[in-house]
Amino acid sequence: MAALWRQDVGFSPEGLVVALAVLGPNLLLLRFPPRGPVPSATVPRPVGWLERAGQALCLAVPVSTAPGPLLWGWAVPVVTGLVRYYALWACYFPTGHAAAALYRPLGRIPVPMAVLPVVVLLATAAWMGNPWVAVAAVVLAAGHVPAALIAARSVTAAG
Repeated sequence: MAALWRQDVGFSPEGLVVALAVLGPNLLLLRFPPRGPVPSATVPRPVGWLERAGQALCLAVPVSTAPGPLLWGWAVPVVTGLVRYYALWACYFPTGHAAAALYRPLGRIPVPMAVLPVVVLLATAAWMGNPWVAVAAVVLAAGHVPAALIAARSVTAAG
């Protein structure tokens, strides 16, 4: 099992594709900012720091650590998670860019727009045999999910 986990520093084209695929849609918020009740709750500083650190790590780590042997079975949850994540982004536009659409629950998942990127990155860690991507995803989860829950409660209270 240890041979499956590679930890070399080096460029990873697969990591670049996944990092851009997960974090890229957030750039849409620059062109299409949320409208309506925008979250007004304050996120505790440590949570905000974890969120920003996780975002930076999830962009840098997959790109700068060489993958181990690719385990192609794990590509299925990576692609499935991305498809679901993009479907949620597609639901954002017909609402007129409503902030609430970014925080709407999906079944039992309270903040799927925060959870799905973490799921995709954890599956990417398994696919690439790269524990450092998993560490980056856990840091992202520790900040991004609580921040999104706080924002979702704020939007629900305002709406």
